Amino acid sequence: MRVLWQRGGGTVHDVVAALERPMAYTSALTLLRILEKKGYVRHEPHPDGGRAHVYRPLVAAGKARRQHVRDLIDRLFGGESEELVVGLLEDERWSREELEKMRDAIESRLAQGEETRAKPGSSGGGRG
Repeated sequence: MRVLWQRGGGTVHDVVAALERPMAYTSALTLLRILEKKGYVRHEPHPDGGRAHVYRPLVAAGKARRQHVRDLIDRLFGGESEELVVGLLEDERWSREELEKMRDAIESRLAQGEETRAKPGSSGGGRG
């Protein structure tokens, strides 16, 4: 998907050539067909003719990532996103700049929560 998002589309050969790790043509084709069945990509005939098809993304990168992170949290962490975050903080090597960026994001989210609680008629709870 990363290759298709970056390029806006491509043939199976384009995808294989752009990958950092080697992958067989047939494996890439199988993967693209699975992604198509799941509604992530579509294919169309190559504009130059021939047998090749161009695969194009149907789902935006951000949306797909959010869906898959939520699925990962639900399946692997029983819906507890805090376990994922704490695990990443404990296991990953983060630079000071990266940690400060995350702290800023957390502080911004906390401030949003305070604004929500301050509004009349707002429940202020739940995940968002």
